[in-house]
Amino acid sequence: MSTHRDKPWIFRTYAGHSSAQASNALYRSNLAKGQTGLSVAFDLPTQTGYDSDHPLAKGEVGKVGVPIGHLGDMRALFDGLPLAKMNTSMTINAPAAWLLALYIAVADEQGAPRAALQGTTQNDIIKEYLARGTYIFPPKPALRLTTDTIAFTTAELPKWNPINLCSYHLQEAGADAVEEAAFALAAAIAVLDAARTRNAIPSAEFSKAVGRISFFVNSGVKFITEICKLRAMAELWDEIARERYGVEPHQVPDFIALRGDLSDKLPGARGTGAKTAAALLRRFGNLEDLLATGRFVEEAEALKLYKRIATMDASAPLPALNDQTPTWDVAAALAQEWGMTRLVRRLQEMGTAGAAAATQQ
Repeated sequence: MSTHRDKPWIFRTYAGHSSAQASNALYRSNLAKGQTGLSVAFDLPTQTGYDSDHPLAKGEVGKVGVPIGHLGDMRALFDGLPLAKMNTSMTINAPAAWLLALYIAVADEQGAPRAALQGTTQNDIIKEYLARGTYIFPPKPALRLTTDTIAFTTAELPKWNPINLCSYHLQEAGADAVEEAAFALAAAIAVLDAARTRNAIPSAEFSKAVGRISFFVNSGVKFITEICKLRAMAELWDEIARERYGVEPHQVPDFIALRGDLSDKLPGARGTGAKTAAALLRRFGNLEDLLATGRFVEEAEALKLYKRIATMDASAPLPALNDQTPTWDVAAALAQEWGMTRLVRRLQEMGTAGAAAATQQ
């Protein structure tokens, strides 16, 4: 999400299949129907660094995305698509540096200025160890590749988002809202600290690198909880940028804030964010075994962030609630505080219906 509220979001579908040529035809069709950007899905052999003719790639080529093994494939994938005008997201992690290099090579062939290229490489190797599993290298060399990519794009591709930290996959792998937020923000710290420690990015340019860090956050079915999680993460990310890296978000024109537009779209929401978020996250969050799956993220940082979310100032009074208060009533009370009367009415109806059904049982 972005702080820019004066232009439409980019519309794109996560797409890629069969071959570079077939995927190119799909992209052209989608763009002709009004899609405004591209999101490339790569097949599993590409994601794990195998050529399509490798024995271990048998049966997986082109199944869950497009196979890309060399410059010719990338050239065919974007044939006839002006990369200087595109905004391209590439969901690629372990071999992200290679795929980005191929993309830039095609853009160079088209005569597109590198400074004009816009898009995102997922490039979030930490969550591969935690959740997805498509890693290739040991953690430290993999993190080196991640930071090298960030350093390169900061210098050469000023409009490119070099990493998309994916808390989404953590929730899909079983994390609750608090764990998702803590691990994602700890991963961001691990990456930026690694880049700063090796002086991969000149100090004068470091704020630009921080400003281009992006997040892919899950939005699960617990509607109120997820809104609060987003607000808590926004509060923390601003704090981390400011206090740990000396970056004031408002001083970086392209700073990618987690704030989004939720405060404007929820009447009466402004000003209640962090306090209500903390209270609700504590109510719904599981405060046990945060570090049980922490194979790579620095445990101290994960725990620090986790505790920060759990202990945010929650002095804002909640409606009279206790641990026995039914979940629907909790949600309805908080929604009432935010002025969301239609949602309140619906939640109350659902709570009443649920209570009636429980009585009949």
